[in-house]
Amino acid sequence: EQRVFFGFNSAEISEDAKNNLLGQALYMKKNPDINITLQGRCDERGSTEYNLALGALRAGNAAHVIIQDGVESERIKTVSYGKENPIYPGTGEEVWSKNRNATTRVK
Repeated sequence: EQRVFFGFNSAEISEDAKNNLLGQALYMKKNPDINITLQGRCDERGSTEYNLALGALRAGNAAHVIIQDGVESERIKTVSYGKENPIYPGTGEEVWSKNRNATTRVK
């Protein structure tokens, strides 16, 4: 399981996130039998609808980096959890910053 993190109200891929995702792409190219699910997540602030859309954008942007590096799109599924199903319980910026992520799970 790998995670890349996002800024508040953002789906922009940071340089750190891009490097992490390129590492995942390399692993997938070396292991053609591996498929992944990218799970987009948000912090608890904002409406359910907004966060579902933002989570989808985060997962999609992460998938785009991997696909652009040569991994077949059929091997990547994306899902948005929005602010539902947070990985880290609690409230406050420390928790919120951890919950603004795209989590990669091997299927």
